[in-house]
Amino acid sequence: MKREEKASISIMKIICVSIIFILISGISVMAVNTDLKDITIVLQNGYEMTTVTSKNKVSDILNENNIILNENQKTIPNVDSEISSGDIIKITDKSYNEIQIAKISDEGIETSLNQLMESYAPITEKIVVEQVAIPYETITKNTTGATADTTNKVIQEGKDGLKEVTYKVKYQNDIEIEKTVISEVVVQEPVNKIVQVQKKVTSRSLTLPRTTGTSTTGGTVYKITAYCPCSKCCGKTNGRTASGTKATAGRTVAASSKFAFGTKLNIGGHVYTVEDRGGAINGNKIDIFVNSHAEALQWGVRYLNVSVVN
Repeated sequence: MKREEKASISIMKIICVSIIFILISGISVMAVNTDLKDITIVLQNGYEMTTVTSKNKVSDILNENNIILNENQKTIPNVDSEISSGDIIKITDKSYNEIQIAKISDEGIETSLNQLMESYAPITEKIVVEQVAIPYETITKNTTGATADTTNKVIQEGKDGLKEVTYKVKYQNDIEIEKTVISEVVVQEPVNKIVQVQKKVTSRSLTLPRTTGTSTTGGTVYKITAYCPCSKCCGKTNGRTASGTKATAGRTVAASSKFAFGTKLNIGGHVYTVEDRGGAINGNKIDIFVNSHAEALQWGVRYLNVSVVN
């Protein structure tokens, strides 16, 4: 029995070795019969990868390497082409490649696929941040209505603002071919220029009514100034005098209490009525009423003969 068992074991060993030998031989034959190829794949960003494959079709090789083209990409050679060992699959920008081929064809140049690939220039993208001025606007305020005799006065000077603009810029052969705005951030708001259109003050506008057929008695030189109904001159803007009347240019003056309300005064040849008082109006000082602050400034300070009209 022992001899029979030993014989059986020896036969089993021989069978196993034979099977292993047959399998190894089959694998070797398959490897020899399989056409393995070294293929280089160049991605659009310039990255190169080398792969060993038994596939012949470009699309199959891309799938094998988990490479998916987007809608703007294509391959050279195209995805339906079959390639050989040592060939290159280049992933390119679809629109650019078509333009390049059309340009070469129009010029009548006969070229090979490899020459076309060599002439291809990749497109690079950069994020660029630039500071851009925001122009100020000029606002005009007309305070005179339809009056033709006007002058412009700058109330506020203008100043440009500033913003940061982020662009996505595409370059080809270091030349900018496309520029797209991604975002804008205002760093400083612009300051608008404000121009006020106002009535031009002339010597004629300060011409006051003359008296006619009125006699005067006496005469003393007074310091004559002018005021208007603004808050700077009066501290109020309602235009009411201390006597209760409405202040009127060419008629109303403010004088000290030595002149009763209603007293007629001839000032430099023009007749006015005392209708107002003032904290700074005392002694030989009289303030005549005018329509605007500009007229008051234009008048300034004058020393004129003043007399009571009988």
